[in-house]
Amino acid sequence: MSFDMSQFLATFYEESFEGLDIMETELLALDVGQADLETINTIFRAAHSIKGGSGTFGLNDVANFTHVMETLLDEMRDGKREVTQHAVNILLESVDVLREMLSSLQAEEALDNERIAEVKLKLDNLLAGTEGTEAVTTAPVENQTADVNESGAGKGWLIHFKPHAEMLQTGNDPVRMFRELATLGELETEVDTSGLPDFLLMEPESSVLSWTLTLKGDVEKSAIEEVFDWVEDECDLEITPLAAEVSASAAETEKGETTASPAAAEETAAVAETPVTKPKPAAKTAKRKPSTESSSIRVSIDKVDELINMVGELVITQSMLSQLGEEEEFGEEQLEKLKNGLMQLERNTREMQENVMRIRMLPISFVFQRFPRLVHDLSEKLGKKIELKLSGESTELDKTVMEKIGDPLVHLVRNSLDHGIEAPEDRLAKGKPETGEIHLNAYHEGGNIIIEITDDGAGLNLEKILAKGKSSGLVGENDKLSDEEIADLIFQPGFSTADVVSDVSGRGVGMDVVRRNIRALGGTVEVATRAGTGSTFTIRLPLTLAILDGQSVSLGEEIYIVPLVSIIESIQVDSSLVNRVTGQADVYRLRDEYIPIVRLCDVFNIKPSYDNIEEGLLVVVEAEGKKVALLVDDLLGQQQVVIKSLETNFKSVEGISGATILGDGTVALILDVSGLIAISRNHGRTKTSAVAA
Repeated sequence: MSFDMSQFLATFYEESFEGLDIMETELLALDVGQADLETINTIFRAAHSIKGGSGTFGLNDVANFTHVMETLLDEMRDGKREVTQHAVNILLESVDVLREMLSSLQAEEALDNERIAEVKLKLDNLLAGTEGTEAVTTAPVENQTADVNESGAGKGWLIHFKPHAEMLQTGNDPVRMFRELATLGELETEVDTSGLPDFLLMEPESSVLSWTLTLKGDVEKSAIEEVFDWVEDECDLEITPLAAEVSASAAETEKGETTASPAAAEETAAVAETPVTKPKPAAKTAKRKPSTESSSIRVSIDKVDELINMVGELVITQSMLSQLGEEEEFGEEQLEKLKNGLMQLERNTREMQENVMRIRMLPISFVFQRFPRLVHDLSEKLGKKIELKLSGESTELDKTVMEKIGDPLVHLVRNSLDHGIEAPEDRLAKGKPETGEIHLNAYHEGGNIIIEITDDGAGLNLEKILAKGKSSGLVGENDKLSDEEIADLIFQPGFSTADVVSDVSGRGVGMDVVRRNIRALGGTVEVATRAGTGSTFTIRLPLTLAILDGQSVSLGEEIYIVPLVSIIESIQVDSSLVNRVTGQADVYRLRDEYIPIVRLCDVFNIKPSYDNIEEGLLVVVEAEGKKVALLVDDLLGQQQVVIKSLETNFKSVEGISGATILGDGTVALILDVSGLIAISRNHGRTKTSAVAA
């Protein structure tokens, strides 16, 4: 009977990536010089799970590489090796290599054997004590005989293997183990059928056979133990050397160490605590892949239960409406029931929609978890001391938004590390602590999620930025800019004030990409800075890219949707408050504030239904800290709309972020407030050529 292992292999990859994330997080938290047993055990168990799973699926390269890491971690948790920063750095590099290996195998791509060999050599040197890390204790003299026998004296090994009755039920097959042993040397097998019951009493899923195996060749004992490592708590196993010079007493000692050693018991406990390493048929919730485009997410059972309850409510409502449709007479009473049923249907649909959207919501900790490693590596590379603070990790964000915000955040954090935080000696000279601080914070505000990246560094050099803006032609020689406008220049394409180009930053290819990517998500990014104190980058994003609350507005014969979160207020036009500025767009004086007017009919080349501006309405909107007043014909109503990508289905259009289908089947375009503000800066002369055509 063939058995499809692909589903278990997919689960193995997902859970191995999770295990690597755990290893990386715990390694970064490991106190150098102090063997924190619980932390090291957590790292060891993750490595042990990956090694065992990879061996089961025949991923021998992964298993062999992880085995060296596991040996090093085992020495650390046994107190035989001191935890040093050098060892932690090599283990972190090994985690990177394992992640690359698993990613390549999952994508069925060739492994980078040169990189694997390079890092494995570092691990081997570390184990051998040639890289500045020495063992704290040495093996006792009485164990030296056993050490001699680890290689089988070049003869081979005698293996007594008796599976427990339930071993087959966990998907473990002795045949696969024997095939693996046969790759190590010359294998002879002898089966013991004495435990075989009568035919009528046999249970197909119970293991009743045992084997005596003779493995000849120069084979390390550890290689044999690795084959059975996966089932060590589900079998009786004895491994004794075949060498003639090994005395019976030594063999007996070896037997005792193999079957009942404390290390084996501890390792068994580790396996028991890590159920992800065994492909059991128990039902599991969907797992998150750490890759950029993951195809599954974690869903709590509470969210699933709420969704099931709402489906039940919908079924009841549908049944009630169906019963109404079957009645022969349809009078006032039935009409009232129909209205109530439709109201209930609307309510149930809205609640179900909210519950479905909640399923897509994930804590932003999935994005934040990459930054401790980033800060650790770059601070060492730049010779800076930096502490990373995280807050608001439980703030939830739509999975689609989360997958696309990672890269912009990396750009901003790297920028703060390189340009913001000063070198330790410079900070001390300024009276600051030598350790700088970067703070990542996330929280909800209205219908948006706010992400702040704050550093206590030198802040932006506004004079230098302005000089660079003038020399590059972005700013006129006589232009007067506010501090906010000067700081905003860093988001211009190709803008950089770095004196030296490095592989960290300074090529001028980052901040403009950050703003473009965030705007593509319907969000905004702003920067606030104070010289000598630090900078704060604030990202404002919609909670989801699928649905938004919008205000319908009419413009000529067309209907547009304005995102509700961008609207400040709507006002009737008073012509006495409209002012014309030479060479620029009209402005409207609203409570001592002058707001540029964007005539949407001109932007989209549509004939308005009004003749005079007083007959229209102004919708005051805000984005990126700036306001404009959109001149429209009329306000129609508020509604939730499902967003359809215009770029995917047509092409990118300036001033438009997407489209939606209204209840009557017509298409309405969703306005991009940030884009319209950019149009107003160009004196309102920019036309959306695609829509105009």
